[in-house]
Amino acid sequence: MSFYPTDRIALFIDGANLYSAAKALNFDIDYRKLLDEFRKRGVLIRAYYYTALVEGDDYSPIRPLVDWLDYNGFALVTKTAKEYVDSQGRKRWRGDMDIEIACDMMEMAGNADHLVLFSGDGDFRRLIEAVQRKGCRVTVVSTVKSQPPMTSDELRRQADTFVDLADLASVVGRPRQVHQNSPKFVAAEDFDEA
Repeated sequence: MSFYPTDRIALFIDGANLYSAAKALNFDIDYRKLLDEFRKRGVLIRAYYYTALVEGDDYSPIRPLVDWLDYNGFALVTKTAKEYVDSQGRKRWRGDMDIEIACDMMEMAGNADHLVLFSGDGDFRRLIEAVQRKGCRVTVVSTVKSQPPMTSDELRRQADTFVDLADLASVVGRPRQVHQNSPKFVAAEDFDEA
């Protein structure tokens, strides 16, 4: 990653997308290390984390993470996930955060030099092009080292820099923790972003 020491940096983390990419690479993100890493690279002005929440659950495993992020330097952007039943009769949730990410990136383009998007969603290609026209450099963090790859080729090509999440594992990761006795929760793959 190429940053200048005076770069004003803003992070945009698509929570479900980053979770899925890290899971595919078999590690968990240490969000404290992630913040520390980008604070070393320039002037971190904002770190946004976007996620949809399932309301009404007695226990949600994402709630402790959301609370921790909220108290530890992240600007949390959430909305309620919408429940539906898919064509095979499975209960699923829809929680697309693309519009929220796009609005915040466009607003921050006037205040930041370097925007870092943690998502492989190809729908963001046009957004990246728009903020680049406003003078921002854009780094995309996702992975092509998983099966299947978690980022679109168009997004990688549009970004000024693409960083494979696998290459950051030793810097911002920790071994994946599996909790056998924890209550059932909504996995990222149960979310549809459409």
